[in-house]
Amino acid sequence: MSKIITLLLFSYGSMFSQQNTATYDYGHNGMELVATKSNETVIINNFNAKMTIREDIAEKLLDLYNANGLITDTDITVIGDEAKVNGKIIIQKKDKLTSVNFYYEKVEWNSGLTEVYKKP
Repeated sequence: MSKIITLLLFSYGSMFSQQNTATYDYGHNGMELVATKSNETVIINNFNAKMTIREDIAEKLLDLYNANGLITDTDITVIGDEAKVNGKIIIQKKDKLTSVNFYYEKVEWNSGLTEVYKKP
């Protein structure tokens, strides 16, 4: 009887410990959002972005930029409505123009699926 219970516990535990992970080698690259902030123009660019969440993530990035929450050449996590996205942020400034470039590396969907970007 104890062997059956042990087997059931291991089966139950392994059923919930598996993570659904996939890779992708495509994505949307381009300018998502242009905003003006006190004599400064800010452009939010996404690279390797998933089409369905790219606008939401761009808006969250702009909010982080406006709150001075972005540091160039760092890895960050952006929590959107449908997914949490991990990636690298690169900020470039020239005069009154600021370009915020976000490179998707991993997308953790609310459904449980995790997609990792893999260069083709």
